Amino acid sequence: MNEPLLYLAGVLVIAVGVVLSIGLHEVGHLVPAKLFGVRVTQYMIGFGRTVWSRTRGETEYGLKAIPLGGYISMVGMFPPAKAGRRGRLFEGRPPATVGEAVEGAVEEVEAPSRARTASTGFFNTLVQDARDTSQDQIQPGEEHRAFYRLAVWKRVVIMLGGPTVNLILGVLFTGILLMGFGVLTPTTTVASISQCIVPATQTRTTCTPSDQAAPAAGTALKPGDRITAIDGRPVQTWDDVTGIIRTSAGKRIELTVAAKAGGTERIAITPATNTIPVTNDAGVVQKDAGGRIRTRTVGFIGITSTEALQQQPVTAVVPAVWNNVTSVAGVIVNLPARLVGVAQAAFGTGERDPNGPISVVGVGRVAGEIAASPQITITSKIASLVGILGSLNIALFVFNLVPLLPLDGGHVIGALWEGLRRGVARLLGRRDPGPVDTAKLMPLTFAVAILLGGMSLLLIYADIVHPISIL
Repeated sequence: MNEPLLYLAGVLVIAVGVVLSIGLHEVGHLVPAKLFGVRVTQYMIGFGRTVWSRTRGETEYGLKAIPLGGYISMVGMFPPAKAGRRGRLFEGRPPATVGEAVEGAVEEVEAPSRARTASTGFFNTLVQDARDTSQDQIQPGEEHRAFYRLAVWKRVVIMLGGPTVNLILGVLFTGILLMGFGVLTPTTTVASISQCIVPATQTRTTCTPSDQAAPAAGTALKPGDRITAIDGRPVQTWDDVTGIIRTSAGKRIELTVAAKAGGTERIAITPATNTIPVTNDAGVVQKDAGGRIRTRTVGFIGITSTEALQQQPVTAVVPAVWNNVTSVAGVIVNLPARLVGVAQAAFGTGERDPNGPISVVGVGRVAGEIAASPQITITSKIASLVGILGSLNIALFVFNLVPLLPLDGGHVIGALWEGLRRGVARLLGRRDPGPVDTAKLMPLTFAVAILLGGMSLLLIYADIVHPISIL
């Protein structure tokens, strides 16, 4: 299969994976909603014009033209507006006469219908339209099936159902990657031998006549040889090898090597002193407050290791998922600054941060590059695509927990706030304050939706004109 077809295959795998992940996310909302008796009118994958739909029971299932999201439509998402008329009419006192009480009751009953026309201004209209639409969906006799009438814990379960499905998928894909394929891990087999020592403070990769020769250059050590021991001490991992070399600057050491050509050799080498960048546990180069690369002095002989897929135990899955979760959370927390960097790269001469935000278009391009690369084995390609799908689902899990409407986390916070208010009222012996009027947050929801749309467009544009490349 030629490279263009492989590229397309990689993109299609991710596209199908994204659609399925979104669809299952919505199933995570749909199933508990139906179990709790909420009437669900629509289950849709995508946005925009409906391209296909079928109605089963009381729910319309369908696909829309832009498969970049999805939703289920539950009746009664917002409670009706509180009338509040009686409180203003009596100003906190009980009605003086039966006639006054009747008048107050009439005012309270008629208030919701008047509220439909009393609101003025764009945001007031936005709030009232949300309430009206929510109420209009409720069929006579089915008021009890409205979402807002559910117990707080049931609403939380429904809204967390979607992210939970993505978390499960993330754990599943991560488990397949780590336990089934393994992860690329440095081995004790030599991949290449440097001819000179280039300090980390310099960006060049070639040697100059003034460079000091690397200690391993010119020795019997060859690419493909496997280091089995140093100074008679067996080494099992690449970290064992580098750990000894880095602490042995200026000291003679002896490498025991299983030669690629066969047999065992002992090679004496004295590590030189070299300056290397400081990295964190994830391998990311660290910088100081002035933006300069932080460095340290270590022993160096000038060899690199080969990498091989090594299967991991089941105990490695949860830590890997947690690291992914915290990484995505860090991107979200620093999103404004990161988006500035994306804009500078898209419209100027800035560089894209390979660990920064990326759109589904960018993810597709990365998947295509991996699938089409002739330097990557088919096993590694499949493993990489599985890893991408796992990371996508973890990203969906974390992003949907952001406590802002219209995201799932915003609905969860609204339900928990209502539960807290009602709990405090019970403890203090006060009247039940009723449901939280989340419709009042529609202006904020509108603003968040615009920001999310703008962010998506920026990332898609950047991923087209200045994409992230991992190869």
